[in-house]
Parts: sequence; structure tokens; C-alpha cells
Amino acid sequence: MNPHAVIWLNERLVPRGEACISVSDRGFLFGDGVFETMRVTGGRLPLLDRHLARLAEGCRVLRLPPPDRPALREAVETVVAANALANGAVRLTCSRGPGPRGITPPADPSPTIMIAAYALQPPALPPLRVHVSRQVRDGASVLSRIKTTNYLPSIMARFEATDAGADEALLRNPAGRIASASIGALIVLAGDHLVTPFVDEGAMESISRALLLEQGLASEGLVFPDFNDIRAAWVVSALSVRPIGSVGRVPLAVDKSWTERIRACIHPHPEG
Repeated sequence: MNPHAVIWLNERLVPRGEACISVSDRGFLFGDGVFETMRVTGGRLPLLDRHLARLAEGCRVLRLPPPDRPALREAVETVVAANALANGAVRLTCSRGPGPRGITPPADPSPTIMIAAYALQPPALPPLRVHVSRQVRDGASVLSRIKTTNYLPSIMARFEATDAGADEALLRNPAGRIASASIGALIVLAGDHLVTPFVDEGAMESISRALLLEQGLASEGLVFPDFNDIRAAWVVSALSVRPIGSVGRVPLAVDKSWTERIRACIHPHPEG
């Protein structure tokens, strides 16, 4: 991590090492906030508007003041420019801000906004070894549909994966079907078409997932934990497309052609 990097904190740029938040910030105390992780390509963010729209929806669900989207867009672009970031990621976090003791939210919150940029040079990674965890994502919960700053179910699922000698974890819904991966959407190749779990099954409404659906490359369906009828599978996110090499003891093929089609769909290059 670059110690000389600058971040955006509450309407101004500050050196990363000097950034501070209140000890009463509810994002720190309760995970009371939302965030977005965005891909930077060629110094630009091709999906920035979609990420800001999803952040606004998360704020609406959590009853946070609606963000000023033009101001946030300018702030994100300012952080990218200030760090001379060509390729990497931006993390935009919005917490409810400081509050009194206890879980009752303040009546008039003053959100904390933090924007940080990270240079990424991802190496060529091998196919994922995936573990089906005991952790549950409940599609009936509104929290399963937004990116909150509380990621404990995914963290616990990752612990299980590590203990099982795996790289990534899948989370089930209360019915036992697969809902998502710990940090991304699950895409499977069933027969000759791509399938991703329904939102009502516990899948997050991720932007990567939405792009695949909108462009007709994938459809929604049920995904069962045995993976017996699955030819190939991927974990996709704003930052990566990772093929799955195995789920537990079930080996899966690594289909390079489908991998490139998925990547071209969800990681568009900026125009110009």
C-alpha cells in the first residue's frame, strides 16, 4: 500500500496516513454504512454511474441521506487523478457518521464519506478451489441486496474455505441452494448457457451480474450445491473474472472461451 497516497475524507483530500474518523462513527462501531468498489481502466471508471446509483439505493434502504451524485462523481475522479491511477480500484464508503451511544440511529446523521484508490496489477491466477460453506444468505432480507460495510458472513465463509484448503467460499440460502460467492456473483455453465442465482435466492444485485443478464449472456436460475450438472463456473466481480477449478471434490472444466466472453461483457474499456 502506497504510504504517499491521498484519499478523500469528508469533502477534502488528505494523506492516507493522516486520515482519521470519529471514535463514535457508526460505520466503525456497527458496520452501519454502504460501499462500492469500482474498477479503474486507463484512468477512467467506465461503470461509475452504475456504482453511484447502487450506492444511492443502499443509502435509501439504510435511511441515510441521499448522496449528491455529481459531487461524488467529481470526488472519485479527483482521487483517481490525485493518485495518478491508471489501472486499479476505487473504494467509496459511506457510513452514517458519528452518533450517540447505543444502536438507535441519530435523527439527523452526518455521513462519513471516504474514497480511496488502489493500484492493482493482478497476476495470472490459477482456477479457484471453492468450498461450500455453512454461512447463509437470506434473499428475504433486504440487506442481502445491498453492499453494507458488515461483511461478517462472507468473512466467516472465507475462514471455512481456508480451513478446507480452498481459496473461495460459496454461501447457501435457507433452502440449501447456492446464493453467491463470498465476494462476487456466481456464474455457472449449465448445458450450453450461463446461469446465475435469482436475487430472491440470496444473490446480490451486483453490477457484473446485471451486465451479463442485460446483454443476454446469462439467465437466472437455481444452482444446487452438488454441481453435478455444471460444466464450468466463475466468480465475477467489479475487479475480476475467476474460473472455478473445483467445488469440494467435484472438478470443473476451465473454459477459456467463455471466460473471455464474460470478461468482455462485465469489464468494458472506457471509450475514447
